[in-house]
Amino acid sequence: MKGAAPYLMLAGGIGGAAFHAHFATTMDNPALWPFAACTRRMVTPYSVLLFHPMKWQSEEHVGPAEAAEWARHFSNLEQDMDSLLAELLGLPPADMEKWITPGRYVSGREMAEAGLAELIDLRKIKAFQPTGTTAAPRRRKRVPSGIAVSSEASRPAAQRR
Repeated sequence: MKGAAPYLMLAGGIGGAAFHAHFATTMDNPALWPFAACTRRMVTPYSVLLFHPMKWQSEEHVGPAEAAEWARHFSNLEQDMDSLLAELLGLPPADMEKWITPGRYVSGREMAEAGLAELIDLRKIKAFQPTGTTAAPRRRKRVPSGIAVSSEASRPAAQRR
């Protein structure tokens, strides 16, 4: 639970905010919480989301009474969190349980097919397209020390772009 706490806080902030958050993911289990809280969810064919039963760990020096109390509380907490995640995703809890119980990796395509996210093509995103600059490629020249520098850097500052 320790690792997911910041993501739960982020999901709460997104869900309660007066703005529409968009989220695209590639792969990260704690990212499920902010992903689920967003109004627009985007995945790629390469996205993978891990659904698994909640895991917990304790400090090294936990007493038996504290460990017993946590074990009692843990089952309810896990069920409540699974229900909340299913609700945020808009997925029936029984369907999500099929992913959680075996600890299943769900692909971006599967998320899109389930209606939980929009499948996007990375090749259509500007950041992934080759840059089409009209400027001529910069030439490199050797300086006496053998260090390569661009011709841009060798021009006087007043002449640089």
